[in-house]
Amino acid sequence: MNLMQVLRLKMIVAACVLLMGYKPVYAQNAAEILDRMEQVMRGDSGYSEMKMKIVRPRYEREISMRSWHMGTDYSLVLITAPARDEGIAYLMRENDIWNYDPRIDRTTRLPSSMMAQSWMGSDFTNDDLVRDTDINRDYEHTILRTEELEGRESYVIELIPKPGTPIVWGKVLIWVGTGDYLQLRVENYDQRFELVNTMQLDQITEMGGRVIPTRFTITPAGKENEQTVLVYEAMDFNIDIDESFFSRANMQRVR
Repeated sequence: MNLMQVLRLKMIVAACVLLMGYKPVYAQNAAEILDRMEQVMRGDSGYSEMKMKIVRPRYEREISMRSWHMGTDYSLVLITAPARDEGIAYLMRENDIWNYDPRIDRTTRLPSSMMAQSWMGSDFTNDDLVRDTDINRDYEHTILRTEELEGRESYVIELIPKPGTPIVWGKVLIWVGTGDYLQLRVENYDQRFELVNTMQLDQITEMGGRVIPTRFTITPAGKENEQTVLVYEAMDFNIDIDESFFSRANMQRVR
């Protein structure tokens, strides 16, 4: 092997070593991207009307609801249909979660242990609907890569729960559009890092003055003919509302 070949070989080896240790540098960190995503998807406050379809091998069920939120500490969800569930309400006020059932005229505080349980028999959890956890406060974040998802360039961000947080997931992966910061996909994994369910966000259209996904489909892993589809029918962002709206008394009055 002559001198030129030796030099060329050393350059190739050096380049390989550099590539093995290479980590891409992004203009924003993961927390900043997730914060932008939250602003695009939710705003500082909002109102929405939704319809949820629960699909199971032996039956299908539809639930209609209205929802209000302010920041990440206040939210209220009211069931409007079917008739047997009309008036059921869920309230998050700072660190407290409450459920009101008009059929027995009773308000109950939900413990943290119930946040991971199914909401109204769907594939959503109680935490998904009232948003008890905060993705920036309660997780450590890492941008894994960028990739194309359904024709959109996306960040793939890994979320690992911080020690001591009451979160059932072992990790969460979120796909966020690099240009518009739309949330496009979520994968939830258990403590052994095995996939539990996948949420796909699509039907991107203008609603409430913003272009956003209006259909959320959750599919449990390893279960055939099961899914929950949540469709937004109306949305309004940055509404005039204050924390007094989110009270236990108002759970019984709001319509």
